[in-house]
Amino acid sequence: MDKNKFLYALYMCAIGVVLFLGILVTQENLFPKNKNVTSPLPSFLTFIKNNQVLSLDLWLPYWIYDKSTYKNAVAPEISARSALVYDLTTGKVLFEKNSKERLPMASITKIMTAIIGLENQKKDDKYLVTKDDLVGEDSMWLSEGEILTLEELLYGLMLHSGNDAAETIASNYSGGREKFTEAMNNKVKALGLSDTNFTNPTGLEGDGKQYTTAYDLLVITKYAMQFTLFRKIVSTFDYHIPATETHKEYFLENETNLLTSYPGVFGVKTGYTPEAGLCLVTYLHYNRHEIIGVILGSDNRREEMKELLDYGLKIQGIKPPAHG
Repeated sequence: MDKNKFLYALYMCAIGVVLFLGILVTQENLFPKNKNVTSPLPSFLTFIKNNQVLSLDLWLPYWIYDKSTYKNAVAPEISARSALVYDLTTGKVLFEKNSKERLPMASITKIMTAIIGLENQKKDDKYLVTKDDLVGEDSMWLSEGEILTLEELLYGLMLHSGNDAAETIASNYSGGREKFTEAMNNKVKALGLSDTNFTNPTGLEGDGKQYTTAYDLLVITKYAMQFTLFRKIVSTFDYHIPATETHKEYFLENETNLLTSYPGVFGVKTGYTPEAGLCLVTYLHYNRHEIIGVILGSDNRREEMKELLDYGLKIQGIKPPAHG
């Protein structure tokens, strides 16, 4: 090796050593060993307890909503305090009214109850009904001491809007009802939402401030629909649970208004309290389009949802199906 090559190699080695030392110093300044570094993740994800939330899921809808392009359709006037219709296929907002206003949601709450139940199913799949679980007017008529599976309870939860089913799922959670409600709120954060708060698994008022928005419900419902069992249950009109050694026989019927009257509707959930008014979340799969509609605080949720679905199809050049 001649002298020039040797000096060049020595020079490059010296530069490498300097760069290496610089990196060490920078790391020490940025990440000092003796100082606490704040994680960018929410605390409930960095210190997971009771398997409450396993991961972030940050799907949020694109906000493409240009009324000027909808020249051949007149948007319906609705009584609902808030509404949102969104096409998952095209990524477009089809109708919007006060979609980020915080409002009570009544039994729409049970969509999140189902999510937490599905993500934290007991290993033995045995859910004991206690006396404290038998609450509220809407019920699948459970009896104290019965033992059901999660799937059986989910049918009662979503078809009959059973408050007793919701409370049973929550009370059998690791840590009990309080931790279950905490998991519901942690899941909201993991979905990237900030305008929803749960105080119980049923949607009944009276034990705290419980609210959501049509926007948040769109995201929550889309997330719930990824579960095959959830999709199956909410699209079922009636369901029979045979008697077993641990529980009696059940006949359940879906209360979702448009399931049998609007072709392409496959659930999802109704809700009502005097405070919340009539609420409805609907999933439509029609003409290769997947659409979710949300109505909160309506005087006539059934007719208004039909109008909104018709409108959402028409503005995309799709003839709505004949319906009752």
